[in-house]
Amino acid sequence: MARWRDQDATLAVEAAIVAPVLLVLMLLVVYAGRAAAADADVRSAAARAARAASLTADNSAAETAAAEIALANLATAGIACTTADIDVVADIRAGGTVTVQVGCEMANTDLALLAIPGRRWSTATATQVVDTYRGGG
Repeated sequence: MARWRDQDATLAVEAAIVAPVLLVLMLLVVYAGRAAAADADVRSAAARAARAASLTADNSAAETAAAEIALANLATAGIACTTADIDVVADIRAGGTVTVQVGCEMANTDLALLAIPGRRWSTATATQVVDTYRGGG
């Protein structure tokens, strides 16, 4: 009659091998989710900035309002942009449009619980039509 060896230690060895892999995988899923949320926050900031710019009286005020609103929305969302790029193309007149492009560069370590090196760039563009009943011309 053959005797089976004690296999209690094999479970501990398997757990020691599999547990770190599963932990890293879960942290990468968290990183992907936070990166997607940051992209959504940048899109929201662009849309709000375009809306705010479309409510101004002239093109220079539109650029100022868009920049202020975009940066305020990114800060409120908890996004720490190391570099922020806000471009505004405004045609403030009845029926004109305002297009705002917001770019935000953020460190990967701000997005993940891991020390992932490097930076991530997120860009969004939003266009808003100026109300037809507004405008000075």
